[in-house]
Amino acid sequence: MKRGAARVLRLLGLLEAGRRTELRIRMGQLRALPDAVILGAMKSGTTSLHNYLVQHPGVIEPLRKEVHYFDVNLERGERWYRAHFGREGEPGLNLDSSPYYLFHPAVPRRLHDLLPDAKLVVLLRDPVRRAYSHYWHERDKGREPLSFEDAIAAESERLGNSEQRLGDGTLARSREHQHFSYLARGRYAEQLDRWFAVFPRGQFLVLRFEDLAREPLQALNVTLDFLELPRAASVSLEARNTRKYPPLAEATAARLREYFEPHNQRLEALLGRPMHW
Repeated sequence: MKRGAARVLRLLGLLEAGRRTELRIRMGQLRALPDAVILGAMKSGTTSLHNYLVQHPGVIEPLRKEVHYFDVNLERGERWYRAHFGREGEPGLNLDSSPYYLFHPAVPRRLHDLLPDAKLVVLLRDPVRRAYSHYWHERDKGREPLSFEDAIAAESERLGNSEQRLGDGTLARSREHQHFSYLARGRYAEQLDRWFAVFPRGQFLVLRFEDLAREPLQALNVTLDFLELPRAASVSLEARNTRKYPPLAEATAARLREYFEPHNQRLEALLGRPMHW
């Protein structure tokens, strides 16, 4: 399917989800909160894992995959958030998958205030490849006018002090922080430190994108074990939200591997395991 047609279908799907959300709110149905949340990282397989999980009979599919309540929709209120999930008392696990959550500095405490017992799933990817995939995502959406090299050179100036201001509440939303954070989103240890300061580590499952891509059924079953759901014998394992783009220039890749090396080492020390990037 051509990208233009796919975008139209996606927009129509979001409009339909919005109508259904408002209908549920008007009906006054008692709705549950999520039991588990896929936090991100962006371009690290969150869409694929979400779609594998919602095929499981023990998982209740939300009205939309990315609800984005705790990052950009908090003002809509808890009732709006609940409207995306199953009815209270309905058997099954409710799931929210919103990949900006991991990176947004205010989300850990916001999420803990409402979902202190949630199981939290994190997907991490080689940060060089993640950054380049993220860049082409923004290009395809028409938001990024710069070359990749120029975009990463401009990142610090673009983001400015948005991280601090989003965290302290003096800034409600930052387009630059959400969309142009190619390098910052790959500094995973910084992000996990915030989450580990709020939630016990036993509530986290941290997966590598590379393992999900290579052995999706195994990664799915590891996730189901963590969620205390029966393992899947088979599932439709088509990868989602993939795209083709030009190869990354080797000189740029080498420079980024050097940039991320200390951040990857810190991540490995934090998690107590090698990431093989």
